[in-house]
Amino acid sequence: MNLPLWIARRYFFSKRKRSFINLISLVSMLGVGVGTMALVVVLSVFNGMEELNRMIFKTFEADLTVAPAQGKRLTVSPGLMQKIQKTGDVVLITQVIEDNALARYRDGQTVVKLKGIDNSYLQRRQLDTALVQGKLRLQEDGINYALVAEGVRNALLISPEDMLTPLELWYPQNRKTYSVLSSDAFNRADFAVSGVFFIEDNFDDYVLAPISVVRELVGYQQNQLSSLELQVKPEVDLPALKKTLQQQLGGKVVIKDRDDLNPDLFRAIRIEKLFVTVTLTFLVLIASINIFFSLSMLAIEKKDDVAILYAMGASPSLVRRIFLFEGLIVAFIGGLFGLVLGIALCLLQQRFGFVSMGIESSLIDAYPVKLQASDLVITTVIVIVVTSVVSWFPARKAAAVSKAVDSVQ
Repeated sequence: MNLPLWIARRYFFSKRKRSFINLISLVSMLGVGVGTMALVVVLSVFNGMEELNRMIFKTFEADLTVAPAQGKRLTVSPGLMQKIQKTGDVVLITQVIEDNALARYRDGQTVVKLKGIDNSYLQRRQLDTALVQGKLRLQEDGINYALVAEGVRNALLISPEDMLTPLELWYPQNRKTYSVLSSDAFNRADFAVSGVFFIEDNFDDYVLAPISVVRELVGYQQNQLSSLELQVKPEVDLPALKKTLQQQLGGKVVIKDRDDLNPDLFRAIRIEKLFVTVTLTFLVLIASINIFFSLSMLAIEKKDDVAILYAMGASPSLVRRIFLFEGLIVAFIGGLFGLVLGIALCLLQQRFGFVSMGIESSLIDAYPVKLQASDLVITTVIVIVVTSVVSWFPARKAAAVSKAVDSVQ
């Protein structure tokens, strides 16, 4: 039997006398519980925000992207394509040329991100759920079509139903000197708008067009691209495939997943998550200070009991452990209550979505949450460490004071 734990449990669950110390202990438990619950819920919300952004990017971006390690142009050789296809895990390879261009429609004009793609992009069926008007097509019956984001449609007042008014795309010619006032200084391509899509504000300035026309517009050679987008099988281990492709293709290219394409956003989310975790840790620390006071008062109340223990041969370390276990019992009950309540709130939010985002244009109505075992472990460690440190000082002081009193007597 663990004697210090047994005595601490007797002190905690004793029904003989309910005093102010019990009230402080109860407040301590509630404080630790609320802090623990807040940690679980807030960390899960940040996880949900990460997954929400990945879901948004999955609607537009490929699983893996092969980009040049230096510069803007990727030289694609038959050997490079064969190495990618040999993996057997790549389902579709989309050739992409991407650059900024000037879009004009009737009397309006705006700068857009022009993305030249082949038909394999539509075979990925990523835009099926994002299409808000028109059809998904790039070339049909000798007509070149463009797909525009809703932001471009609103800026230029584009109507996909108007087949007579073309969307003009202008790109500066590759010359050492030219006059911006001359129309001859720019390449021009006309497209009929086949459809409008909406994903998220970050993709609201995109125009998708056939890569054959875009290549001529921006002046890329036949073997030059901006990137290759790879759609892989659903069951494939993406990090392992990314590492394998990087080793096979060499250092002239870099393999990126969706997180690599949006590093600033995910870095910002993780930094915010770190600072919120530190802030809520201080909340748990403040709540745990009540444990310090309750243990200090308990040491005074149980002074005679401790003197008897010393008379029976107890050591100072045993007395310290009694009060340390007393504080840990308070923290354990409060922390367990907070963990259970936090997990329950997250599961209810996932199932019913009680807390709304409050944004009309959001893809989802409720705040996204995602429970992760690592966050639960981190929360548990934080509670244990903070409460143990807070409990140690009054426990050590109780043992020293009680030993001193016993020596005087």
